[in-house]
Amino acid sequence: MFYREADELNTYLFHEGTAISAYEYMGAHATTHDGVPGYMFRVWAPRAQAVSVVGDFNFWDANAHPMHKITDGIWECFLPGGQPYDAYKFAITGADGKLRFKADPYAFHAETRPGTSSKLYSIEGYQWGDSAWKETCRKNPVYSAPLNIYEVHLGSWRRRENGDFIDYRDMARQLAPYVKEMGFNYIELLPITEYPLDDSWGYQCTGYFAPTSRYGTPEDFMYFVDHMHQAGIGIILDWVPAHFCKDEHGLYEFDGTCCYEYDDPKKSEHASWGTRVFDYARPEVKSFLLSSAAFWLKEYHIDGIRVDAVASMLYLDYDRPDGQWTPNKDGGKENLEAIAFLRELNKTAFAVNPDVLMVAEESTAWPMVTKPADIGGLGFNLKWNMGWMNDMCHYLKMDPWFRQGNHKDITFSMFYAFSENYILPLSHDEVVHMKGSVMGKMPGDRHQKFAGVRSFYAYTMAHPGKKLSFMGVELGTEAEWAFYKALDWDLLENEDNRQLHRYIQDINRFYLDNAPLWEVDFDWSGFEWLVPDDNHNNVVVFIRRDKAGKELVCAINFSPNAYEDYRFGCPQVSEYVEVFNSDAPIYGGSGVVNASPCKVSWTPSHGRESSVSIRIPPMGAVFLEGRGKLRAKPKAKTEKSAKRSSTKEAAPSAKAAAKKASPVKKAAADSPTKAAAKKAGAPAKKAPAEKKPSTRTKKAPPSTAE
Repeated sequence: MFYREADELNTYLFHEGTAISAYEYMGAHATTHDGVPGYMFRVWAPRAQAVSVVGDFNFWDANAHPMHKITDGIWECFLPGGQPYDAYKFAITGADGKLRFKADPYAFHAETRPGTSSKLYSIEGYQWGDSAWKETCRKNPVYSAPLNIYEVHLGSWRRRENGDFIDYRDMARQLAPYVKEMGFNYIELLPITEYPLDDSWGYQCTGYFAPTSRYGTPEDFMYFVDHMHQAGIGIILDWVPAHFCKDEHGLYEFDGTCCYEYDDPKKSEHASWGTRVFDYARPEVKSFLLSSAAFWLKEYHIDGIRVDAVASMLYLDYDRPDGQWTPNKDGGKENLEAIAFLRELNKTAFAVNPDVLMVAEESTAWPMVTKPADIGGLGFNLKWNMGWMNDMCHYLKMDPWFRQGNHKDITFSMFYAFSENYILPLSHDEVVHMKGSVMGKMPGDRHQKFAGVRSFYAYTMAHPGKKLSFMGVELGTEAEWAFYKALDWDLLENEDNRQLHRYIQDINRFYLDNAPLWEVDFDWSGFEWLVPDDNHNNVVVFIRRDKAGKELVCAINFSPNAYEDYRFGCPQVSEYVEVFNSDAPIYGGSGVVNASPCKVSWTPSHGRESSVSIRIPPMGAVFLEGRGKLRAKPKAKTEKSAKRSSTKEAAPSAKAAAKKASPVKKAAADSPTKAAAKKAGAPAKKAPAEKKPSTRTKKAPPSTAE
């Protein structure tokens, strides 16, 4: 027996459910006992009849090194000798008398699949060089800073020519300059916590303290993180406390009974996922999960944790039919233990790193996900906007001719945009399982598809909220993501794909360089509608504003029609200058740009005294900066002359108006011409009756809001 009084605090915290460094005590650690070097092993198996350590060092003999129960289900033994990288497991005789061989839940390293053993490994000694990065994070809180995330699956971003995985070190050296060049400032890694099946993408874990050995050693992963930080790139880790896989060597019925999972069969299983649910009420399970989160923040300098499948944790009836779930003590469907755990998780994370990004993937309308726990929130500081993502994917798949009836898909998000601190995710979940790639979602011919991607990406950059894009969107691939092979990099041999690649690079940099697009993301003061309701033209126009009051006007057109004279009400500046246009020829666009400043006039529109007319490209976006101050408003005309003028202007003959108006250059914003549609590459279509007024004046209003 090697139990010491010094261990009392560790075991007390572990059994209380408040340990956040349980990995320093549990698992396998190199040490010296009575002058003999070796390894101390500890494992929690409360209902086991017997436990021993087996491995390369004892020829996997279950009788060679028995462990002793020291307190409340913790087993311990000291094993002389042993070498780094020796494989080992725990041989556990369960309450049913069956012998099971289990990997160490707290192991720092593991065999590469298909091997399932843990490996002896020390995580001590790495010399970090990212202090400058840490200081940058401290000085630039995420709330008022740009956050443009590149979501990456390490196994399929790139591969070696022979199809093998690229290791952590080589990956860092390739990924860092690319991410930097493309204008992203963070990456989010799909789970790298050890997992047995490639097909799960990492979402069915067995090793919550071990970076997967597919790409190298723990030290190699430390190098990866350090290298990215030194390049000025932060790292968010996708982490899965909602469930775990049922592989025999893992946490599943660890001591022959439900140990890490709920005992209640109506709570323990996610049937559709084929996984088990953690028992969030059990103190030792809470210590395990809290310690795992703290481990990645402390030992690997991870900047943020994206908590997967939060909704499945919050609701007892999640994916369970009536009669197949157990209500809480109050008779409700809320998982009270999971709620308490999530609050404790976030409290722990911010205690470890006050600048951490705690991101919830929460797909319901659960209130106050990103509010502090002490006022009833869950305590995250960021949340994926799943509603926005679903609405946009629905909208983008439509033929533009039918989008006018679904205009709410691109505007509804503003009803709740500031209820939480949102990230706008264009994630891996939206480019798999027959959902189509981003390019594949777009209707029309190849030219229109590329234009659609550009306009959508521009809208994403302009919409309030931080940004996330899954790898490959910048390549313009039409195929869905496949985890088993590299991205289609050969697409960059095509000119139009290279143009899209250049576009994503440029607009990302534009985003980073312009504070109005990110400094006030979580408050109405950073956003103002100018044209929210022009469903007939599939156009939205709005202002983004920074703390100093600097403004960008953002006009996005989701139709294939070019608008040569689109007028909308605007602030009283002298003129607007185009600073970015998605339709520029260098991006493969048709070149519908505003080459000269657009003058603001005292022409009432959209409830404002002043307005401006601009060109808006087909399937395109225009960003404009206002300059100067509008000259003083002319004095009002006399009542008589004003009445005469008004009468004269209000009733021109339809014949005269038609003769005077140009079919393209004066295309009315609510009824684009056939010529404009042809220019955009769209087939000529007969306008529906509601879009075709009986008369047309030169200054026809662009929308009903005018």
